[in-house]
Amino acid sequence: MKIDILTIFPDFFRGPLDYGIIRRAREAGLATIELHDLRAFAHDRHRTVDDRPFGGGEGMVLKPEPIFECIEALKVATREERVSGAASESVVLLSAQGKRFDQSVAKELAGLQRMVLICGRYEGVDERVGEFLADRELSVGDYVLSGGELGAAVIVDAVTRLIPGALGNEASTRQESFTEHLEPQANSGPDSTCGSGGLLDYPHYTRPADFRGKGVPEVLASGNHDEIRRWRRRAALEKTLRNRPDLLDRAALSDEDREVLAQIMGKDI
Repeated sequence: MKIDILTIFPDFFRGPLDYGIIRRAREAGLATIELHDLRAFAHDRHRTVDDRPFGGGEGMVLKPEPIFECIEALKVATREERVSGAASESVVLLSAQGKRFDQSVAKELAGLQRMVLICGRYEGVDERVGEFLADRELSVGDYVLSGGELGAAVIVDAVTRLIPGALGNEASTRQESFTEHLEPQANSGPDSTCGSGGLLDYPHYTRPADFRGKGVPEVLASGNHDEIRRWRRRAALEKTLRNRPDLLDRAALSDEDREVLAQIMGKDI
């Protein structure tokens, strides 16, 4: 996968791109990530990339010229080709006004051949960038950051780990929080894990079995895969109900899940 990042602070990414899964994916040739300094596409003496907005107001706004010129230099497919699906590419504008980035969007982006991330700054970006250049606007949360660089790093990490081969164990994404429902594979044998189905992940424990008087649930050491699966599923339901009850509305819940939730809540749902 090819990833291009447009920013006025390219040095910001020297840390996030050089560690962990992203680094391994780059070294294995699974992901190619290039940084593009927008100031290189500003042609005045001071390499100005921002200006005051028409109509007045506080703060500065990123100008359209450097962004458009950078995208054109990268020879990205046209917006029409990207929107129609004729090109396996996406130009993403990081914006507080964008659609909220989640695991389903990460999965969609991971299936593309190329992703271009435009990092906003100051009070925002000239509206024509989002209207005529980017094919989507994304936000990593309902809060305001100083710029799109942190959001871009989050998206790169979430997307890269979904690229086939990026993780040492591909099955490890199956039970992670927010992962969409997966049907069990035929003839796969007993499985003590369970796909999250859109829930938060179940609790994990490791050695020592007794830590400062706090023990590991006995069922996890029982060797009974069915009992472990049921315990983990119930624990995931409890954690989701406690921390993110909004996820239950769209999670892949079985009849058994609903019975468990009814028991936890003390009423039918």
